Amino acid sequence: MNYWLVKSDPETYSWDNMKNENTTVWTGVRNYQARNNLKAMKKGDLVLFYHSQSDKSIVGITKVVKEYYPDPTSDDKNWVVVDLQYYSDLIKPIPLDKIKNNPNLSNIALIKQSRLSVLPLTKEEYEEITKNSK
Repeated sequence: MNYWLVKSDPETYSWDNMKNENTTVWTGVRNYQARNNLKAMKKGDLVLFYHSQSDKSIVGITKVVKEYYPDPTSDDKNWVVVDLQYYSDLIKPIPLDKIKNNPNLSNIALIKQSRLSVLPLTKEEYEEITKNSK
């Protein structure tokens, strides 16, 4: 199993949207590195859901239920999507400041590649982030 983090502006698509829909197509990724990360996702992988912009917090966990296929919002077949499904709430959101101040997360892609919208996590990073939050 692999671990990931996806970012969404809560004003565009929030954790509440994810929970209400239960399953969503993760569309609109237009960065090659983020696209390659989508292509690497496997069914059953766990994905942290991060509110970017205003909240800057990890707010929940989803899982990959369908591996990559062409993005239906683009005519360019280079862009892909995955299907994500609601998996779990967190006890409370995990703010970016808390992640930045955790020495065990000093190399996390969320900090090192802050503009990337689909990020890989190590198992250790995932466990460190979620250890007191589920």
